[in-house]
Amino acid sequence: MKGNISVVVLAASIAGLALWSRPAQAHITVISGPAFANGTQEVTFGVAHGCSGVDTSSVRLEIPAAVTSVRAEHSDFGAVSVETDATGVVTAVDWQKPDSDLLASDVAYYKLVVRIKIPNAPFTTLYFRAHQTCKTSAGATSTVDWVGLPTDPVVDGGTAAEPAPALVIVPARQPGWNNFTVPVAVSSLSTYFPDALIVWKDSAAYSVNMATTSLIAATPGASALSSLAANDQIWVRY
Repeated sequence: MKGNISVVVLAASIAGLALWSRPAQAHITVISGPAFANGTQEVTFGVAHGCSGVDTSSVRLEIPAAVTSVRAEHSDFGAVSVETDATGVVTAVDWQKPDSDLLASDVAYYKLVVRIKIPNAPFTTLYFRAHQTCKTSAGATSTVDWVGLPTDPVVDGGTAAEPAPALVIVPARQPGWNNFTVPVAVSSLSTYFPDALIVWKDSAAYSVNMATTSLIAATPGASALSSLAANDQIWVRY
């Protein structure tokens, strides 16, 4: 690595770590942050709203095929159950609220948790299709399907379906410098390095911290890093 890296990293350390980004544009989202490749961890889904002013009565979460181990966690929301295929692999998790616990209006925020084995696929994103059912005190139900993917066709200025909860997978790492080979092309560095002090590839660097970005621009011989190609080798400081 270039000698000027240490100058930028020192200033970045003073600036401090950036926090994980937690998008909230959908009603059901992953709120526990990114997952570490090839590990086992809890993933929390936030149910921010009901349906058109009506309380949520149940949520069904489809488990991607790449996830080979699932443990559904009990929730104050209601009873939890799992669906399996013919081989016993968990394909969906369901949470059901008792009718007696339904609220008169949409005023609650719910957290639903599963413990899963994260695939060994860093720099990728898993999508969990979710189905949210709401129920009035009179028994009328409505369902919102959070199943849209970024690859879906655009319809009338938006996707054909509401966005599915997304889980970003980042590489396992240790404090300090880490050397990674990127297996796939990465166009959004902020997605996979939101808490990195700095990312270096050859003489190009990236940081989510604006102060560090300014230092990179002012460093002789350094340039801004905006994307990565498959098989790129990088150094990342956490």
